[in-house]
Amino acid sequence: MPFTDLLARLHAIRDHNAWAPLHSPKNLAMAASVEMAELLEVFQWLSEAQSRQLDETQRHQAGAEVADVIFYLLLLSSELGLDLPQVLQDKLADNERRFLGAPAHA
Repeated sequence: MPFTDLLARLHAIRDHNAWAPLHSPKNLAMAASVEMAELLEVFQWLSEAQSRQLDETQRHQAGAEVADVIFYLLLLSSELGLDLPQVLQDKLADNERRFLGAPAHA
């Protein structure tokens, strides 16, 4: 599903619940961080090997938390007026240049 479609659905939820005044960039960044901490809870006390072999419940919980992090980052990107696909492409090209020695993509 394209980012624009996901964002439209997230904005519909936001608007239905009158949360727009709460969706400042600062609050959205903090919310993403809280959700990331909830993702970390899935892995707390697991060994490296166990973290690669989650049971179905753990995988479901991890997926839900990953989705929450991504949702808040989509909302944050929207609030900041970022073109998320372009930002991702630019950062990927930078990482390729830095870590693969590859020429930057246009």
